[in-house]
Amino acid sequence: MPKVAVSNSKNEQVGEIELNDDIFNVPIKSHLVHEVVTMQLAKRRGGTASTKGRSEVRASGRKPWRQKGTGRARAGTRSSPLWRGGGVIFGPTPRDFTPKVNKKIRRQALKIALTSKCKEKHMVVLDGFDLEEVKTKAIVDLLQVFDMDSVLMVTPERNDILEKSARNVPHTKVLCPEGLNVYDILKHRNLLLIKDAVPKIEAALLR
Repeated sequence: MPKVAVSNSKNEQVGEIELNDDIFNVPIKSHLVHEVVTMQLAKRRGGTASTKGRSEVRASGRKPWRQKGTGRARAGTRSSPLWRGGGVIFGPTPRDFTPKVNKKIRRQALKIALTSKCKEKHMVVLDGFDLEEVKTKAIVDLLQVFDMDSVLMVTPERNDILEKSARNVPHTKVLCPEGLNVYDILKHRNLLLIKDAVPKIEAALLR
């Protein structure tokens, strides 16, 4: 099992933690990561573009003019796509762009993302970090101590104070283990794990 140093908020080593090989030391398979990230980005698409076909537009059902004898092209309805205000031919309708990705693939891609951060030495385990009040400067000072400019912080449980403190810090995001995902891990250069969050991540990915 890989061992990682546990640091305090002053970047001083205060211990070590053993990480599970089945999560933080798995073979890197980039095609699985690509598949899951594509799914996540597609899921964010609204898919709300919508147009009306000739049967949906509001128009009179009366024939505009008689079939023959006028010298004009024959017309049967004002909702024809050829007319201004008529329906749209093959226009977009609301749809879901999310491709189906197997749960096992999603879970394996998350393990690969965590493994890559661990192997690239871009993962830090922090013994704890609690704030009594919303304070952006505390987050900025913490990132300066660890020399991080892009970081995803994972806390053991939902922490509104910490989330609000990091909200205005560029390229910084706070998540709990339940919200951990491949895209956010790869989007941020560094991964900052609160020590108590590690067992919860392992428990969720090993079940």
